[in-house]
Amino acid sequence: MSEAELEEPIAATPPDEPPSEQELEDLGRPASALALLTVFRHRNYRLFFSGQLVSLMGTWMQSVAQAWLVYRLTHSPFLLGFTSFCAQVTVFFMASFGGMIADRVDRRKMLLVTQGLSMVQAAILAGLTLAGVVQVWEVIVLAFGIGLINSVDVPTRQAMTLDMVGREDLRHAIALNSMMFNLARVIGPSIAGALIAIAGEGPCFALNALSFGAVLTSLLLMELPQRPRRLSGNPLREIVAGYRYSFGTPRIRVALMLVAVSSMFGAAYLSLLPAFARDILHGASTSYGTLMTAVGIGALIGAYGLSRIHERWLTLAPIAASASFGTCLILFAHSHVLWLSVLLLLPTACSLMLLGGTTNTIIQIAADEHYRGRVISHYTQSFLGMMPWGALLLGYLASRIGIGESVTIGGAIVIASAALAWFNRARPQLAPTRE
Repeated sequence: MSEAELEEPIAATPPDEPPSEQELEDLGRPASALALLTVFRHRNYRLFFSGQLVSLMGTWMQSVAQAWLVYRLTHSPFLLGFTSFCAQVTVFFMASFGGMIADRVDRRKMLLVTQGLSMVQAAILAGLTLAGVVQVWEVIVLAFGIGLINSVDVPTRQAMTLDMVGREDLRHAIALNSMMFNLARVIGPSIAGALIAIAGEGPCFALNALSFGAVLTSLLLMELPQRPRRLSGNPLREIVAGYRYSFGTPRIRVALMLVAVSSMFGAAYLSLLPAFARDILHGASTSYGTLMTAVGIGALIGAYGLSRIHERWLTLAPIAASASFGTCLILFAHSHVLWLSVLLLLPTACSLMLLGGTTNTIIQIAADEHYRGRVISHYTQSFLGMMPWGALLLGYLASRIGIGESVTIGGAIVIASAALAWFNRARPQLAPTRE
């Protein structure tokens, strides 16, 4: 396939033109397993997928090792939650700026910068840990730094999906991105759990630093079509215009509000998994790795399920997924046996994946290209940015009333938000008109 053929999907649809009714119908049609693989005909996406898969495995290894390191050093659920808070709170405050940047600059070049900085962060953490001098405040500062990097990296990376595959393969690419993310979530924590038990946390950080070489190489080899240059207006006005667009589009607004509540009060349970493994299930790092692997498998199942949901169910899917997520979360919080906890984490993670994935799909299909980076940044704020506030809250509640009890409260709030969304669900058109 020639480069011209690879670029044709992008050139066929002007960047500021909303998708046609036929395109929306094609995007909403459920994908077969073989149809998903057609995305790999795009050379740029093949490079992206292979580089990101390696890098994400390293990222998950670092995530597991960092949480275990903090809890090993402090035995504090609050500091465990606080570290997660620092790693993601900058996403909440800065993602809108990252989305504005993604709408202005060459996205591939920006990712080269953000991924390079992530490599440096992992290398510093590895050096401190392997030298045996690491302290909790250093881990927290470095976690804050990676959050700052991600506030630009995540909106830019997700907005570049359309640049790589075009609209006709966008739905498939979103599903494959989710599968890639969760495949890495299965493999990375499994390796990390065993490696921590054998050699400690330091090698996990070092391997993560090396893994960024794969994604940097893939980005350097990409040849993306030139996007039309945009006139750069006032940055603050562009950010405000992005919020007006997102909250003025009912379908996007409802989905974002639902995922924000579920992320803050439900998804933050992930930050407490080391405490579950050690204090409730009375296990070691291998038990924590097993729990994280179960989360990855459940989310991987949810990612494939995302590709099978027809467009006409997309509005209801986040509501059903959040109700299921809250219910499973409450059941998991009351398990005291490892095998039962693992089984309960499968539907829990699957439901959360479907909630985030359907929301992402709604945004990617509905958003005008002119606002794409900013709207995706709002999704990033809702999903990743709200999680640290929940981690901080659940960490505080866990230190006061118990780990299981705090997660139970979060699950109940998630169920209540699903009920509220059901009674206030909107049925707008998928492609809103630009202001």
